[in-house]
Amino acid sequence: MTEATPHGGFWSQSWLVVLLSLAFGAALAAVEITLAPRIRENKRNATVSQIPELVPGAVREASRERVVGGATVLAAFDASGQQVGWVVPAAGQGFADRIELLIGLDATASTITGIYVLDQKETPGLGDFITVRERFRKYFEGQPTGAPLKVVKREVTAGSGEIRALTGATISSEAVTGIVNQRVHELASALAAAAAGSES
Repeated sequence: MTEATPHGGFWSQSWLVVLLSLAFGAALAAVEITLAPRIRENKRNATVSQIPELVPGAVREASRERVVGGATVLAAFDASGQQVGWVVPAAGQGFADRIELLIGLDATASTITGIYVLDQKETPGLGDFITVRERFRKYFEGQPTGAPLKVVKREVTAGSGEIRALTGATISSEAVTGIVNQRVHELASALAAAAAGSES
């Protein structure tokens, strides 16, 4: 006959697990709070550094942060002080985890001028091609914002409103395209109005 485990031992061990969990949780929260400002600053620096790539003719130093449609965006200007576009942050769920993007738009927000993947944790060798395959990002350049972009599994032409899916990473391709569509839908009208207002 086996001896029963005393209830006191079980509860004392349970409390130990609970206390350790709380301690580790508090430590992780403290680390996140401590590092959050640095992470935000690093992302902002990464955003600013991409301005000339995302908006043709834009000068990094001339960018200005603005709140448009409830979102913080960067207005991009050329060397003469003329606004030439916008850089808009966007985020959404990918196949594996959250994907963070930067979307370049022209001044009237009628055309996508580029995208940049700021952060992602997609499957290495497949989904992460959204970052390393420049050709995939090029599909977005010159696309109109008047209608949602569609993901297809064939070659596409510029400005057709179609994005060719990455081989083996259709879900990640659709995720990026969906994030772009959603953000453009949310902000395009407000950005166009803001640009028109700044010119008057």
